[in-house]
Amino acid sequence: MLAHYGYKDGSGDYFIIVDTDKCNGCGDCVKACPYDVLEIIPNEYDIEDGDMAVVREEQRKKIKYSCAPCKPINGARKMPCVVACKPKAISHSW
Repeated sequence: MLAHYGYKDGSGDYFIIVDTDKCNGCGDCVKACPYDVLEIIPNEYDIEDGDMAVVREEQRKKIKYSCAPCKPINGARKMPCVVACKPKAISHSW
């Protein structure tokens, strides 16, 4: 399942997407994020009671600004949380 955390406004869609089937709750993305946007919680979608990454509640309405310093410019770089995610469970809408 794809879990979308963020918001949409007149300037675009700002979501961090976590594939709950791929996320293993390792926490590498949390460590890689320099702006404390992510956290690990129990995976409510996992029948095996694993953990998963999510965007912190207080960050969900401002990830456009929180994630801006890491935002790729002309596709030249990838965001640290995406690079750190070995199972490729994290993506962004921008």
